Amino acid sequence: MQSRNSRLNSSALRGAVDLAAVKAAGEAAQKAEQTRAERARQAAAGEAPTLADYPLVLDVTEDTFESEVVQRSAEVPVVVDFWAEWCGPCKQLSPILERLAEEYAGRIVLAKIDVDANPLIAQQFGIQGIPAVMAVVAGQLVPLFQGAENESNVRKVLDQLIAVAEQRFGIVGGAAGGAPAEAGPRVSADPALEAAHEALDRGDLGGAVQAYQNVLSDRPGHVEAKLGLAQAQLLQRVEQLDPQQVRTDAAADPKDVPAQLRAADLDLVGGHVEDAFARLVDTVAKTFGDDRDAARLRLLELFEVIGPEDPRTMAARQALARVLF
Repeated sequence: MQSRNSRLNSSALRGAVDLAAVKAAGEAAQKAEQTRAERARQAAAGEAPTLADYPLVLDVTEDTFESEVVQRSAEVPVVVDFWAEWCGPCKQLSPILERLAEEYAGRIVLAKIDVDANPLIAQQFGIQGIPAVMAVVAGQLVPLFQGAENESNVRKVLDQLIAVAEQRFGIVGGAAGGAPAEAGPRVSADPALEAAHEALDRGDLGGAVQAYQNVLSDRPGHVEAKLGLAQAQLLQRVEQLDPQQVRTDAAADPKDVPAQLRAADLDLVGGHVEDAFARLVDTVAKTFGDDRDAARLRLLELFEVIGPEDPRTMAARQALARVLF
């Protein structure tokens, strides 16, 4: 398994920040476009795979996870259903997921993982309770929900997943029979982001920040640019830090807001997302005035890095609201 940021790896599964997610999204979009072109060529030559070659619902094991989930996620969003035979709510949710996978006719694939038979995968994903549903898109983990949900709510989540896969990665899946799906836009890599990608390749964080800001000045709602800017600014802040000194300063005075901000940045870069969020929520609770506002604003910036739909972000938002109000 490759260790590039466009691949699902052990550090990503532990919650580490994907610091090149935007660039990876562009690469994934290009790869997806190439895959669709190859599918079109196969169809024209009468070589297109049949539906039997691309099952919409499949059982995945630790041995087949790489090929059936990670590699396939470059072509179609793969929804991962963690279940067990003894789990009552799983028996309510799984049929809904299976029925919708068939209904969506290739715009998603459902991978079912028995946590008892495949404990390593469950451990890597940090599964603490089942049923739990996640997705993998272009090798990147997308948490969806935990616990049983009704069909209406599941449908909304899947619709959102498909939209994200199309808009950020250019991945639209395939219709039944392996033919390219026609529903939804086919999104290619955004040329407006090329300057930022090139700056990242050179290690020029300042240039990347400026490039993302240029995109946002023309298109304030550009999702990839907002994410890229938050990540590049985070890297800039930690680039010259001495981790040992930062930890020492933060431990010495919990009310030293600049020290807590630096420590939270290091926590996030190191993949300790919950620790970073908890540190800043605690700092907000202990401070007032400008200090409190500085901690709150930094926390909001880190939410942008992780993403608003991530369960850790949602939990931290609730904790922040409790200490503010």
